[in-house]
Amino acid sequence: MTSKATTIRTSSMIMAVAAFAATVPAPAQNSDLQQRFAAVKQSVAANQQQLRQYQWLETTQLTLKGEAKPAKQSLCQYGPDGTVQKTPIGPPQEPPSGRRMKQRLIAKKTEEMQQYMGQVKSLLGMYVPPDSEKMAQAYRAGKVSLNPAGATVNLVFRDYAQPGDQMTLSFDTAARKISSVNVSTYMDNPKDGVTLTVQMASLPDGTNYAQQTVLDATAKKIQVTTTNSNYQKRGPY
Repeated sequence: MTSKATTIRTSSMIMAVAAFAATVPAPAQNSDLQQRFAAVKQSVAANQQQLRQYQWLETTQLTLKGEAKPAKQSLCQYGPDGTVQKTPIGPPQEPPSGRRMKQRLIAKKTEEMQQYMGQVKSLLGMYVPPDSEKMAQAYRAGKVSLNPAGATVNLVFRDYAQPGDQMTLSFDTAARKISSVNVSTYMDNPKDGVTLTVQMASLPDGTNYAQQTVLDATAKKIQVTTTNSNYQKRGPY
């Protein structure tokens, strides 16, 4: 009987402790994370709406094995579906000259590079600009951490767009804007590691935009620098 009574009292104590623990407020860091995340998410969502009013010039510079290729430019704007539409500008690419075998080899390498650049653009679109809904999904999954750094706080997102990736947003608490984005991710294969470094800037009306993005694909010895400039407001769709 004594043993049974002891067991009952022990179980009651465990239940009481569990009930008390449920009423204890979350640690201060969790509360701070919640507040900071809410501010960043709100800023990103509002800024995304502002960006849709603009068209801009995108300049892409590819460096392959240390050799800079001719830069390419596109006129960009958001379409009605919310995706960025890009119209190439500048002179058309000249066809390769020389013997037929050489032409085929150059054409093949050009096609492979174009395919890879298409993958690069798709990858960039997954992270730049940051997506408030993807951020919310990571937050709900408990995959966001906070790293304060003076007037700037760093929010670290794990598994943001792909399993195993990591995106760090540096948020200026005074200006309430993202100042930079750093991403560690990959192309099709996790072994094909890619890093993104994004420097943000602001337009006169306060709209935040990705001024320059540098993508490094170390395995393929490729670096892609994308610079956005000449932002102008446009009319309705």
